Amino acid sequence: MAEPKNDDFLDDVDTAEAEAYAEEMAEISEEEIELDTVRAERDAFQDKFMRALAEAENMRKRADKDRREAENYGGSKLSRDLLPVYDNMKRALDSVTDEQKAASPALIEGIELTMRELINVFAKHGVRVVSPEVGDRFDPNLHEAMFEAPLPGTKAGDIIQVSAEGFMLHDRILRPAQVGVSSTRD
Repeated sequence: MAEPKNDDFLDDVDTAEAEAYAEEMAEISEEEIELDTVRAERDAFQDKFMRALAEAENMRKRADKDRREAENYGGSKLSRDLLPVYDNMKRALDSVTDEQKAASPALIEGIELTMRELINVFAKHGVRVVSPEVGDRFDPNLHEAMFEAPLPGTKAGDIIQVSAEGFMLHDRILRPAQVGVSSTRD
């Protein structure tokens, strides 16, 4: 009987080990592939979660801003509609003569009290009067130039007449003050 060659035995062992190693590597590779797939899914879900969280935070901030703006400026239409009431009451009070005050003091006092209450309600809701004075500088953010005229003793851009007061609602203009502006050049 021929003795088995040591090389044949080693070849069989090497082949068995190689096959076992190949199967092990195949299993590891499949496990690694599956693990890599799970990791990729996890990362994708984490990314989606972080984006959804950021979007929710942005929506909350937007809703807060919208709510604040609605609180502050939601009544601007009503406020604007009440401005002619203020103007008419102011004109009525400005036109009262001393004889009328003496003849009807209660009536005049009632109109003055109503005017003060209207101003208090305006203030309570953030409406304030913009009352420029003659001689002030024209500010296009607060004033509307109704006319320009040269007036001796004034500089160009000085207010020379106030036709109507303006109004602000918080930091927004409801109605600019209507003024006449000097066009005198030095």
